[in-house]
Amino acid sequence: MQCHYCDRAAAYAAESDGVRVGLCEEHFRERIEELAESDGLANVREQVDVRQPDSE
Repeated sequence: MQCHYCDRAAAYAAESDGVRVGLCEEHFRERIEELAESDGLANVREQVDVRQPDSE
């Protein structure tokens, strides 16, 4: 699978409603940074049960 944004091989693939999109390492990191800077990450945390491991 190829990256959605460039010609490199996809390192990651996401699927939604039967549509698969690949991202190379660089573009994956860029999308994660954009998500972290937006309210999108908070929305994902609300939808997914994200728990921190107990620090004991």
